[in-house]
This record gives sequence, C-alpha cells and structure tokens, in this order.
Amino acid sequence: MKIAIIGTGYVGLVTGVSLANLGHRIICVGRNKEKIFSINSGKSPFFEPGLDSLLGKLVKKGLITAADNLGKSVASSNFTIIAVGTPTIKGKIDLSEITTVSKQIGKALKNIKEYHVVAVKSTVVPGTTELTVKPLLERYSEKVIGKDFGLCMNPEFLREGNAVTDALNPDRIVIGRYDNKSGICFSKIFDKSPCPKILTTLRTAEMTKYAANSLLATMISYSNEISRIVENVGDIDVVDVWKGVHLDGRLSPVVSGKRIRPGFLNYILSGCGYGGSCFPKDTKALLNFSKRNGYTPSLIQSVVSINETQPERLIALLSKEFGSLRNKKIAVWGLTFKPDTDDIRESPALSVIKLLDREGAKIACHDPMIKKIKGKLTHLPIEINESALGAIKNADGLIVVTAWGEYGKYLPETFIKDMKRPIIVDGRRIFNKEKFEKAGIIYKGIGLGN
Repeated sequence: MKIAIIGTGYVGLVTGVSLANLGHRIICVGRNKEKIFSINSGKSPFFEPGLDSLLGKLVKKGLITAADNLGKSVASSNFTIIAVGTPTIKGKIDLSEITTVSKQIGKALKNIKEYHVVAVKSTVVPGTTELTVKPLLERYSEKVIGKDFGLCMNPEFLREGNAVTDALNPDRIVIGRYDNKSGICFSKIFDKSPCPKILTTLRTAEMTKYAANSLLATMISYSNEISRIVENVGDIDVVDVWKGVHLDGRLSPVVSGKRIRPGFLNYILSGCGYGGSCFPKDTKALLNFSKRNGYTPSLIQSVVSINETQPERLIALLSKEFGSLRNKKIAVWGLTFKPDTDDIRESPALSVIKLLDREGAKIACHDPMIKKIKGKLTHLPIEINESALGAIKNADGLIVVTAWGEYGKYLPETFIKDMKRPIIVDGRRIFNKEKFEKAGIIYKGIGLGN
C-alpha cells in the first residue's frame, strides 16, 4: 500500500520507517529541504539509535522517500497520516500545523476518485480530529466523510532512545475511527503486526495518548515528591527506598523462578524531572483542556508544578556549600533531556542553566551529543566543551543532569585531580555515594537525607 506521511520530524520519520519495514511504500512529506535531502540520502536528520541503518536499507529498496509536494504525495497514496507538531504554547495546545495540513489534504482529496483514509497521528486533545480535522477535510475536498473518504486517529507510543524498537515491535495499536469502514480499512496496514489492536472512538484514541503520557509523568513527579520528603529527614537514601519498593511482587513479579523487571520501573526513580517533546507539553495541554471543560485536575496540576520546580533542588544543594554561586565555575554534565537522544527540548538542564546564570555562576557544559546540538545552544550563557573532563577542569562544582553511561564510568580520582575542591550534585544518582565521600569528595544527591 502507498502511504503519505505529513511530517518529517521524529514521529513522522520513525512511523514511516516502521511502515516501510512492513512492506508499504512511504512518502514522507515536509517543507525543510535539508531534511528531505537527508532522508533521501538514507540518513536521519536527527539522532535515534538504529534509525540510520534501517532508513538506509529501506531507501535503497525504494520503500521510503521524502518530498515537499503534499498534494501530489497524497493524490498518489491510499492513506495519509498526519504527523505534524502540536506544541503547547502558554499552557494551551497549538493546532496551527494541524489546521494548515488538514486544509491542504482536503484540497488533494478533491481530485481523488478512490476511497482514501486520513489518520491523525499527532498528539491532539480529545475532539480535535472530529471538530477540527473532519470539517476542514470535508470543506476543502467538497466530499462527504464516510462515503468518499475515511478518518481515523492513531496515536503513537514512541520513546525517544527506543523509538525504532517501539515502532517495529509495538505492544498495542490504538485506532480511533469515524466509522467502521474507516477503522477496518486503516487497520489493514498493520496486518503483519501481531500485537493487539484496539478499535475505538476518535476521542477515546486521543485521550488514550494523554492518559499514557500523564501516567508516566505522574510516576516521575511522585518519585521526586518522595525524594523531597527524604531530603528533610536524616539517614534516608531514596535510592535504597526505591530498591525496596521495586521488589514488590506486584511491580516486578517472579515468573518461572525469575524476577521480571518491567520497564515502567525506570519512571519510579528520583531525579531532575522529565523533559523532552512529549511529557511537558502533554501534561500542560491536558491540564488546560480539562479546565476548559469544567474540571481542574489537581493531580496533573501538581505533577506539572513538581516537575517545573525540581531543578531548583539541585541549585539549592549546591548553594548550601558555597553560600553564593557568583563567579563560581559550575560544570553541567548532560544537556539532552535523556540519554541516547539529541533532543534538548524542555530538558531539565535548560532550567538548571537558567538558575545558575541568575545566581551569577560561570557555566561550563558537556554532553556526548554536543557536536550535534551545538547549534541549538548559541543563545545560552555557557562555555561549551567537547569533552566531559574539559568542562570540570578547575571547576568549583559539578551538577549531573543527564544519566549518560559514559559519566558513570569516571572514578573519584578524576574529580579530585581536575576540580578545585570537588563538590558534586548528582541529579541522577549515577555515582556511588560511599566511594565518593570516602575519597574526600563532597557528594550531594537528589533524595539524600541530611
């Protein structure tokens, strides 16, 4: 089958690659000429483990291409998937891209004689597909939904850093459909995928995405709430607390004599807070959506509040040692919002840098993806280092924000040698507290009782 995917970003390209891998012919439609050239050359315009290799193979097979002509791409396809950005601006979801491409797709549908299904994959609040996308498609196509074309909502559940694996091996496929014909027709593109498929309403599918993301965000903020309680009580280490909690058989059951550690336990750990392109915008969008519908979700509101203020805990731990951070050189390790990605959107590191700058500190940063993200950092008041050791050279303090694997390999001797007076604030608890303190390092960490 031929599928046009509108959007060459993270969701659009990964979705395209996964569907091409099922044997479909994919056209990824975008406006950025550099991205289009990169994709057609078999190289991803962003970093995601395993994506370059698979994309290169599929491009050589002719199963995936990129183009900038939306009308022509839609007209030559059986399905169109909308995968454009839906950022949250001032707490409210921005549907301008959804509106724009819906009009363009509608115009393209006007000249298509065959039955065509349009599916929204972008994260949108409940009612968007029905109340925004549907009327625009009908108006600009001058056709009738249900008779001339179908409409579905197919949310994505991709984790940055694991997106290729998630896309190739989905644990579920949720399809919200305008009518049965739309759903049955669209579900055929997943015939080769053995996972469970849920056919439901458009609004239920839209809400499922928000419920999933908000649940994981809530787990993170809950974990950080516990760390705050611990920090005000003596002789408690939140790392050990979570070890004990995780061993609950309802969280990590024993199957056939072997303990299973589910992936969701990674969200029940204390740290600097969540970031990235999904959790921050989706929790805020859901909060705003709910308020507009007459209910203030106090739990989601607290989740957002805890996350936004968590970076302040790192600065407070450092300030306790110095009193004033003015003119102190503070190194920051980790700028991406999580390891194995080059995405700095809503990263806790950006908040940390802002707070350090406000205190008058001199900020030296490093990230393993520094060469890829350097162009996005020009507006920040930081010294950029291409090596982790360069960032901590003669530094007064270090804040670890992102748990990149390479950071955990450094021994206490390294910090004693390169820093003025080693003071480390471990925002991800990647170092061994006892070893570092025994070596003479002042070690502070999230969730350590005073």
